[in-house]
Amino acid sequence: MKLYEAPSPNAKRVHVFMAEKGIDCERVTVDLRAGENLSDEYRSKNPGARVPALELDDGTVIAESVAICRYFEVTHPEPVLFGSGALEQATVEMWQRRAEIGLMLNVAMAFRNISGYFKDRETCVEEWGRVAAGHAVAAVPMFDARLADSRYLAGERFSIADITLAVTLQFARRVQVELPEMENVARWEAEVRERKSYKAK
Repeated sequence: MKLYEAPSPNAKRVHVFMAEKGIDCERVTVDLRAGENLSDEYRSKNPGARVPALELDDGTVIAESVAICRYFEVTHPEPVLFGSGALEQATVEMWQRRAEIGLMLNVAMAFRNISGYFKDRETCVEEWGRVAAGHAVAAVPMFDARLADSRYLAGERFSIADITLAVTLQFARRVQVELPEMENVARWEAEVRERKSYKAK
């Protein structure tokens, strides 16, 4: 089993998830700056040309970070990270989607359109990047309000929703998308960052 990866929030999301489950595998670094992900060889494995991608021992490739995590949730069911029972699973999915769509996607769009990193491979629109950054800023109070009454996003149990939010906040700092500092998010993030899984490489 091989995990094709590069330094990114989605790869970090899979790393933390795997560490929580006690899973390890061979890791292959894909050089995004050199366009290695756009090569015919890599596209033959993952036509989406993104990282991470998980290649199983039989050659099957699973792309998209949440899909990889869902695979591991079934193959390694403990600890539970997608919730147990209808209500908890729905709550995890709700906050996972909010973190991914409301925050992670907007931070990524701000980075892609403002940084200049992608200007040689796609059309970048700085104005849209600024709008996306504004959407990300506007999303933070929702998480802060939730964490005022809940240890973790989906309740008292750590889940993939927490992983997604944590890696997104870290990513935002790295790409200089300034998000508001809020008390409950700060308390929660400090706890998450102390988990062994989050510190794992």
